[in-house]
Amino acid sequence: MTTKQEKIETKAIELLKTAPQGMRTSQLINAIKQNLPDIHPKTINGTVWKLPTKKPEEVYKPSRGLFRHVSFRELVL
Repeated sequence: MTTKQEKIETKAIELLKTAPQGMRTSQLINAIKQNLPDIHPKTINGTVWKLPTKKPEEVYKPSRGLFRHVSFRELVL
């Protein structure tokens, strides 16, 4: 059985995979709230903030307040 945090993480990663430009924090939180209305908003907020540290292999923050999936990370030469 998956926990609420795991459901939120899965949905966030799924949403970020469809947004090559990334998503602002509020956009991501609102999209998750729409997709998972049974989960408390504060649980969603807390889980989203922890995404880059809990799932660094999938999510990163190129700038403050912006979340992106690692598949869209630019190559730095």
